[in-house]
Amino acid sequence: MKKVALVTGGAGFLGSHLCEKLIASDISVIAMDNLLTGSMTNIEHLIGNENFKFVKHDVTEFIHVPGRVDYILHFASPASPIDYLKLPIQTLKVGSLGTHKALGLAKEKGARFLIASTSEVYGDPEIHPQKEDYWGNVNPVGPRGVYDEAKRFAEAMTMGYHRFHNVDTRIVRIFNTYGPRMRLNDGRALPAFVSQALSGEDITVFGDGSQTRSFCYVDDLIDGIYKLLMSNETEPVNIGNPNEITIKQFAEEVIRITGTTSTIIYKDLPQDDPKVRQPDITRARTILNWEPKVDREEGLNRTIDNFKTRI
Repeated sequence: MKKVALVTGGAGFLGSHLCEKLIASDISVIAMDNLLTGSMTNIEHLIGNENFKFVKHDVTEFIHVPGRVDYILHFASPASPIDYLKLPIQTLKVGSLGTHKALGLAKEKGARFLIASTSEVYGDPEIHPQKEDYWGNVNPVGPRGVYDEAKRFAEAMTMGYHRFHNVDTRIVRIFNTYGPRMRLNDGRALPAFVSQALSGEDITVFGDGSQTRSFCYVDDLIDGIYKLLMSNETEPVNIGNPNEITIKQFAEEVIRITGTTSTIIYKDLPQDDPKVRQPDITRARTILNWEPKVDREEGLNRTIDNFKTRI
């Protein structure tokens, strides 16, 4: 009998790509989303597929799914600074109440549960690159704390259900990811830079641009998440591209590839913005036999082509 997966946040950027991957892997998918930051345009091509169903629902409320559920992938959450700074309470609720409801359903159904965590659990790190055994440097009362601590709590609750209720759990720590279907105005560096470049606007770099990020193309990320879901690993696993670049270099790369006449302008760095971000993916390489394959130039070209159709 065909396996069934519930994807919360299924109409989001990552959630929609995950739905595609699961369907391609012969798994029926129920996508659940309240469309607070997700969009039906991300999944409209899946509507009508016999192996796909969409349910509009807020996962901070009781979740009822009739019939069998084999996998629950909890991806519901605002994930960009512009969202979680605008929606702080909703972000905290989906990380706490939403995770609780999703884990409760996993316990009821005997389903394997995977939580989408984030590199933000490491905060502004004092260890570089970041390994899974690093506990992080997070400001719980800063503006970013609503997202960072929501995800840290979600990880703790996931392990609580694993240890106390024997729920079969997985934790993926997602590093900066990009690709088609990113929102044009979600506040993160890549969509902001590409949107500004394609519109001929100045490109806004915060701080002096020396802070670093490591960008992973969405297809690679989804492949790593799927491999983690199908593995036996219950400890957190970093999934991301360890190829580190400064934000200034990245802005210059976008300018070169788009051929824009835009210039870089600088604004003050937001509070608690991480100075460095680079995953140590030794665990993913060793346990999952996974590493990213799409280089940044190729990934950027694919992403820019997608953005051109929407600007």
